[in-house]
Parts: sequence; structure tokens; C-alpha cells
Amino acid sequence: METRTFDFIVVGAGSAGSVLANRLSANPKYQVLVLEAGRESHPWSRVPVGFAKLIENPAANWLYSSEPDEGSGQRRIPVPRGKLLGGSSAINGMVFVRGQSQDYDTWAQLGNRGWSYREVLPIFRDMESYQGEGDAEYRGRGGPLKVTENVETGPLYGALIKAAGEVGIRPTRDYNGAAQDGIGMTQTTIRAGRRMSTAVCYLDPARGRANLTIQANALTEGLLFDGTRCTGVRYSVNGEQREARAGREVILSAGSINSPQLLELSGIGQPDLLQRLGIEVRHALKGVGENLRDHYAPRMKWAVPASLGLTYNDKARGLGLVWQALKYALTNKGLLGLPASPIRAYVRTRAGLDAPDAGISWVPFLIDPNFKLARRSGITAIMHILRSESTGSIHVSSRAPRTPPAIHFNFLTAQLDREVTLEAMRITRRIMTAPAMAGIAADEIAPGVALQADDEMLDWVRRNAETAYHPVGTCKMGTDPMAVVDEQLRVRGLQGLRVADASIMPTLTSGNTNAPSIMIGEKASRMVLAAAA
Repeated sequence: METRTFDFIVVGAGSAGSVLANRLSANPKYQVLVLEAGRESHPWSRVPVGFAKLIENPAANWLYSSEPDEGSGQRRIPVPRGKLLGGSSAINGMVFVRGQSQDYDTWAQLGNRGWSYREVLPIFRDMESYQGEGDAEYRGRGGPLKVTENVETGPLYGALIKAAGEVGIRPTRDYNGAAQDGIGMTQTTIRAGRRMSTAVCYLDPARGRANLTIQANALTEGLLFDGTRCTGVRYSVNGEQREARAGREVILSAGSINSPQLLELSGIGQPDLLQRLGIEVRHALKGVGENLRDHYAPRMKWAVPASLGLTYNDKARGLGLVWQALKYALTNKGLLGLPASPIRAYVRTRAGLDAPDAGISWVPFLIDPNFKLARRSGITAIMHILRSESTGSIHVSSRAPRTPPAIHFNFLTAQLDREVTLEAMRITRRIMTAPAMAGIAADEIAPGVALQADDEMLDWVRRNAETAYHPVGTCKMGTDPMAVVDEQLRVRGLQGLRVADASIMPTLTSGNTNAPSIMIGEKASRMVLAAAA
């Protein structure tokens, strides 16, 4: 069996792992290996609207699904995860949202020193190259990650912004700035009409370094130990078994699904669960795989008269699709240059809140499952509570590394989640029926105006909602008995092993989770390099 030795081994070349690969290998004295279970790339990844082509494509997506439960109406809900260099940043909707200051202040108040907003803001600034009018106190211009204001324009967006104003929601200049409140166009990880994944922004600039080894198609099957010290990994490439040793550290950046899976496959987790599967218990950590959170997001839909020609259901039909392709080729605009939702609002669902507690985003066309264009013309609105309190779990269901883990979301088990989801839907209805939308939003297709009572609407949500594809928390950071890592992201009770990805988030951030995941990779690299020095 082939065995090589490196200073650092990064498992997973996703949103955080690609950052670590770049930052750790920037010092030529360190040898760095990054292992990615997925392939190098996919042609549709570079085209922004390609996310709709990849959301159910097994060549680029692990295509996980959740276990049926009451919150999902006993459905299996798709859980897409990136299967390419760049991880989910290579297939996501390219929406850039940092979240609110109180998200990170909450992490610090839970005992995670160094994670307050004041302390992570410089990292957010350093990591981005932002093209927009944001305040320099909050926004960075010289970082590797290319962030751009959405270039979409048109009467539909103007009407939505005006309608939101008519119900008391003001426009925002920069929801990633001083305050998140309001409605505005989406900020995206798109530049010059191309997706800016972490593979593009972090891995590609580092590929020429002699001290960096990037291995795609490499499934990590287990961690190697000498006592309580992690000394390396066991992995396979096209069925060939290999081992790699780490002279300093192994960093798991396999994401909220696969980081807890790999810990459990290596004997780290809940002893009873591991023993039932015949996995030898190496280290008891009862929080591994627990504290799963995600944004549970119903999709409300309104018909728009096709005669107006406002939606992409009309503009991309027949020869219109050819025109959209030409428009993208010439201007980087149009359907092919879209992020998942070009306009969004952050709102407060009740009086007395210090910050928004719900998010609403709009897609300028009616969507069928998996973001496909419907034949009928319309608008899709997606809303969810920002800081969900419903928690679930992800645990291995087999000793076989290729067997997907069991994902239990337990959506809507928290009363607050039910209350905020319902009020977010009602706010969306008020926007869509405001005077500015008269003649545009014709009929509410889903769930339909007949559904008004709380129990009826919640039943519809259970039967129809999807996730916003933001799983976090399964290796949470903290000081309590369920914490998996400490504030330095070191796995509790072990040496030479850290976790750095969305799984370490103690709570959800207020919005899309890609930007916080990249920040975690940046902060982790600073911690690892400081310890090595």
C-alpha cells in the first residue's frame, strides 16, 4: 500500500477545504495534501445557471436525501452536496450572505472565544474582492473571493421593491454591511459571467505550488491514530487503497454530512450507535452527528400574465432560449448568468426584534422540482426562518464508507420555527398583493388563497417545503457536553485533528451558509499556522 507523509492533510476540497489548501501551502516549508472524493470539475459548474443542471446530476452531486419524518410529511427531501473540487460552492446558487452580527456574537456567548462578529469581520473583509458600493468598514476589495452585485434589472424587480416598500420593508444598499434589514438585489459569487467557486478562487491560484498535492476521486475511508493522536488517513483512489501520514495535523473539511460520517467510521461518536454497527469505539463523543440544522423553505408561487413577457418562463421559451444563450455569450447577462434567486429581503416578523428573523427570496420564473422552468408563467417566492431551532441528526447507517448516512431533520419541531414560517408566508402574501404588484401577480398558485388557517398552512408546508440546502452543526463548536470541537476547532479529547467546515457552526447563520463556511476555512488556516509556528 502506498504511504506518503505530509505536514497537513485536508480532507475535502470544498468551501472551507479549498481555502485551507491555499493558505497552508502558501508557506513553502509545509507539505500539504488535500483529498477530494469528487471529480475535478464539470462543464456546467462555470455557468451560473448551471446549478439547475447539477442539482440532480450524480456526476457533480452526492444526491443525498433525508429520512421521512412528520415535519416533511413522511417525504424524503433531497439534500444536494457538491461532488467536485470546490464542493458545494461548485454547484450552489452563488448567493453571498454573511449573516448578522448577532449570529457570531451568539457563538462567542456560547463560550467560543474569538468568534464574535468584531473578531470575524476582518476575516470576511480579507477574503473578498467586492464590486459594489459597500462601506469599507465592512467590505473588502483585495481578497481572493470575487463577489459582485447582481446585474439583473427589469420592471419585475422594481415592482417587487416598490411593493415591499408599500408594506413597510425598505430597500437596502448592502445587506452584508451594517444592517441586514430590507429588500435588495442579491450579492453573488459570480464575476464576468462565471461562477466563482473556492476551486476557482483558492485552489486554481495554488495549483502550481510544489508543496501542494491535490487528489481528486479520493474517498477518505478512515482516520489513523497512535493512541489519542490522529496521525493520518486511509483513502482509496479508483479502488486502490492508500494511506497518508500527517506530521502535524489532519483537518476534516468534508462538510456537515461527511465530517461526522468520517468521525463515526473512525470510531469517534456515540458508543452505543457505533457498537450496533460493529464499529470499534475509539473515542466517545456523544455530540458527533447531532445538532443538525437547516433552513426549511416553502416555495410559494404566483401566476404572471404571459402577455407581459416579464418572467423567464416566457423569455426562455422556444427561440427565446437561443436568444438567452446569445445574450449570455455577449453580455454575461440573462437567464444563463442568474444566481439561484436574484432578489431577496430580510424581515422582522414581529415587533420588538433587534434584527430580521426571516428571509424571503424571489425567482423570476415558476419553478418545477429541481429548479426547472415551468411551462406556465409566474414568480416563485422562497421564505424561511433565519435561525431555526429545530434540530436533527446525521449518523452512519453502515460500516461501508460509500453508504450514505441517515439524515434526520426533524423540521418544525420547534414552536418558533412554525410561528416564524407562517408569518414569513403572510408577509410574502402582503408584498405580492401590494398595489405595485397589481396586474403582475395574478393568482396565488401555491399554496393558494383558500389556505389561511395556521394548521392548513403548516400541513401544506410539511407536504411541500424543501430545504434551502444549508445543513450545519453536526460537529458543533462549544464547551458543553454535546460539543465536538473547541473554539480552536480541535476535536475534543484528541490531538492532531480539527474540523473546519459548516458542521462546526453551533447555530445557523442568518442566510445562505457558503460565505460563513469560507470564513471558517480562513479562520481555521490562521489557527493551524499559528499552532505550527
